[in-house]
Amino acid sequence: MQAATVPYTAIRPRKRLSLLSHQEMEGLMATSDQFYQLFRQCALAVLNSGNMTDDGEALLRRYPDFDVRLVPQSRGVKLELLHAPATAFVDGVMIQGIQDHVFAALRDIVYCEHELHDQLDDCNSSENVTDTVFRILRNADIVRANEMPNLVVCWGGHSISREEYEFTKETGYHLGLRGLNIATGCGIGAMKGPMKGAAVGHAKQQILTGRYMGITEHGIIAAEPPNALVNELVVLPDIEKRLETFVRLAHCIVVFPGGAGTAEEVLYVLSIMMQEKNKDQVLPLLFACSEKHKSYFTSLDRFLRACLGEEVAQYYRIVSGSPSRVAELAREGIQKVQRFRRRTQESYCYNWQMHIPYAFQRPFVPTHDNMEKLRLYSDRPLEELIVDLRAAFSGIVAGNVKSFGIRQVAEYGPYQLHADKRLGHLLNDLLQEFVQQKRMSLSQDYKPCFEIVN
Repeated sequence: MQAATVPYTAIRPRKRLSLLSHQEMEGLMATSDQFYQLFRQCALAVLNSGNMTDDGEALLRRYPDFDVRLVPQSRGVKLELLHAPATAFVDGVMIQGIQDHVFAALRDIVYCEHELHDQLDDCNSSENVTDTVFRILRNADIVRANEMPNLVVCWGGHSISREEYEFTKETGYHLGLRGLNIATGCGIGAMKGPMKGAAVGHAKQQILTGRYMGITEHGIIAAEPPNALVNELVVLPDIEKRLETFVRLAHCIVVFPGGAGTAEEVLYVLSIMMQEKNKDQVLPLLFACSEKHKSYFTSLDRFLRACLGEEVAQYYRIVSGSPSRVAELAREGIQKVQRFRRRTQESYCYNWQMHIPYAFQRPFVPTHDNMEKLRLYSDRPLEELIVDLRAAFSGIVAGNVKSFGIRQVAEYGPYQLHADKRLGHLLNDLLQEFVQQKRMSLSQDYKPCFEIVN
């Protein structure tokens, strides 16, 4: 069913891209069809901000006539939008925050396509990838010098209950009262709640410069459009650079209950913290939930200990039932981060010293062939097993919500994951719990996109 649209509107940027040289505009107009389709999909996702969806393919079907045209002008680029979602407008005028997000997506895609194209193709070392991520963030004005550590990265599911959402919002409120800023994956649920709560906390403390960062990537933005609280949006080229962004920006990470995507994020950060080169690093990691939903982290804790060893538990702390206690621990942890960064002369805005192995930075494309090549076997070296385990969760996320993954599963059937009996049971049990708790998708008739093969 097609949704209501606005037949035509034209918008111009207020910030970046407002002044482009003639050569820059010529380069922009000469972009490939791949660039155009990517920006069209990202723009439609941004314009759909605030609507409940986690299906990028369904979004494209709802707005089949949507189009976007880049019009070069001497005073900067102009965008013409055809049949844009009516929900992005008030009295016929596009909401300003949504308009800024459209140009933020264009800014990041243009920067990667034109200025970082060769560097992205040459990301063949850990140092190159880390430098590329920094450049993207600097171009988006995300990394800023001379700001004290105060950024809490919040992870959690988009498909959560109202009670869980209220817990994330209350936690955000107490973080905001302590002057802490929020970064999330920019979508709804546990990504929106902390921002909304922090906005109230900041207002009570008369903080007018609160930062609510939405960190997303090309493949998932259609499934998780920026929520209305996001005032800084950055679109990374792939999930691996998105994950690295979270870790290098964070002064503390708070994880709320979620699904496969949250498990992937947790596996990623724990795998990094367990590296021998990171043994002295300070990055507080808190698992936060209400008492009623503590079973989520009980299951995840059991899975992590079984897969990564008992020592993994030293890197996180489970805090249930008290949003204010979560905020207190976050503030205490950030103070430790500040002392550590000052002692080691590390940047407050970007953690260059954190070692991330190249295996975690190399993009994983979740085709059926690549998923089938993963080897989830207990007798493999831990550093190799973790890479494949993270990739497995990444593929499951793609099959659930990303347009590419959804098309793959629709055409070729569920992904086949090869695992030994022990790991297969652990993985299957955890994912089945996510399904039963309705954490895998907003859809009421969710069908698993994977099968465990022994």
